[in-house]
Amino acid sequence: MRTRGDTEANVKSTALDRPIVVAGAGSIGCFVGGWLAASGHRVALLARPRVIGEIESNGLTVTSFEGAVHHLAPGQLKLSDDPAILADAGMVLVAVKSADTAAVADAIERHAPSDAIIVSLQNGVGNVPVLRARLPGRTVLAGMVPFNVIAKGEGRFHRATSGDIVIERDDAATASRLSVPGLGMRASSDIAGVQWGKLLVNLNNAINALSGLPLRQQLAQRSWRLLFADQLGEGLAAVSAEGIKPVSLTPVPASWTPYLLALPDAVFALLLGGLMKVDPQARSSMWEDLQRGRRTEIDYLQGVITEIADRRGLQVPLSRRIVALVKDAETAGRGSPGLSVEQIRSVGFKR
Repeated sequence: MRTRGDTEANVKSTALDRPIVVAGAGSIGCFVGGWLAASGHRVALLARPRVIGEIESNGLTVTSFEGAVHHLAPGQLKLSDDPAILADAGMVLVAVKSADTAAVADAIERHAPSDAIIVSLQNGVGNVPVLRARLPGRTVLAGMVPFNVIAKGEGRFHRATSGDIVIERDDAATASRLSVPGLGMRASSDIAGVQWGKLLVNLNNAINALSGLPLRQQLAQRSWRLLFADQLGEGLAAVSAEGIKPVSLTPVPASWTPYLLALPDAVFALLLGGLMKVDPQARSSMWEDLQRGRRTEIDYLQGVITEIADRRGLQVPLSRRIVALVKDAETAGRGSPGLSVEQIRSVGFKR
């Protein structure tokens, strides 16, 4: 006799057996989608015409700093800029910028089957509430991508830092069913804490974008780490005022990180090497946005800290300063401004 639980499990299994559609196949989306496709999943990419053109001309190549390489011919992936590609999705991996979340949710509502599992692989902490509000009755799971991906052009996407993707725990075991060799995914029962922990780490995205330095080079210099530590201090004060307990992405508690960043260069280099791997040329996704003249996600990173500060009466001058500098760089449209630590700290500096 088939029970209701059996029926629900069968529906979820059926959904997971249908194609995975990456909605917003930019750097992260193309890398994750490409790696899953190379591992045997059926994958479709909902992408911009520029990305589709690159893949149609060159195929899709995904590489990792560990040396792994996967190449897929154009015919191995379904590609489209038309959201109708969502029509037979069993799962939708949302990888658009935060500002586009509402629009992609509306596309999912119009085109994707009602039993498709929706997984947000986006930066920030506000995307899943938007998806759930616009997709009532659907399964929407939060996710967190810890690593950085560099778009090298001609359909090539390179993972430059380490870490497993974390997905909200669900009855269908979505994380374990998506996890493949070289692209680990694990479930968490505290995905909100994980996302807030990632947001704090991502406060360095803007600092890196303003510096123009490779991440490894930036983090190797104590003056830059102290700047990041001060930025983290504002972030930790804000989340504490909200009663939020962030989950660290490393074995080091988030509250310890500002102190560790202040360590001498040689000691910190040993510590960083044990916690994560960073490609020598890796830079933040916000740096790439500035280089390509795209809108950044500053409002969903430092902007979240300033919004909390406004409500809680906190002083976050560095967060406000960094928001202003990034917006200036967006307006200028000349890529990373290549600022020094002193220029970022100085309220009298004008770009």
